[in-house]
Amino acid sequence: MRRGASALERYGHPMSDEKQMIVVVEDDGEMSQAIERLLSAADYRASTFRSAEALIADDAAMAADCFIFDVHLPGESGFELRQRIALQGTGAPVIFITADCSSAAREQARLGGAFAIFSKPFSGQALLSTIANALCLRRARPDSR
Repeated sequence: MRRGASALERYGHPMSDEKQMIVVVEDDGEMSQAIERLLSAADYRASTFRSAEALIADDAAMAADCFIFDVHLPGESGFELRQRIALQGTGAPVIFITADCSSAAREQARLGGAFAIFSKPFSGQALLSTIANALCLRRARPDSR
């Protein structure tokens, strides 16, 4: 990467006056903090929650441009949370992260409409590229939001 590269070259999205909101639901504090720092460095706004219930109580779901959900959360799972936010009418893409990326989990993510699923540990650059692709495809859909 060349010195002074633009945000589009570095992170796969152009910088704008209004940063896009990425909502992260991850119960592991260190992982949540690492993802939040990664997103901030890539010029996204990050909002983090430790559980599905905390996200729903905050109403942040409707403001999200993209979601990152851990599959295994205390209480409601990431898969159940995906179904719940879909019923609320948000068209924001969902990316799952999990320590157990079995074929069953991958299939459940696919059937649930996930944009992608990542196995922990994962590449920060791969996650940023996936977010950029998800946001780009969402903007291209006439029915988004």
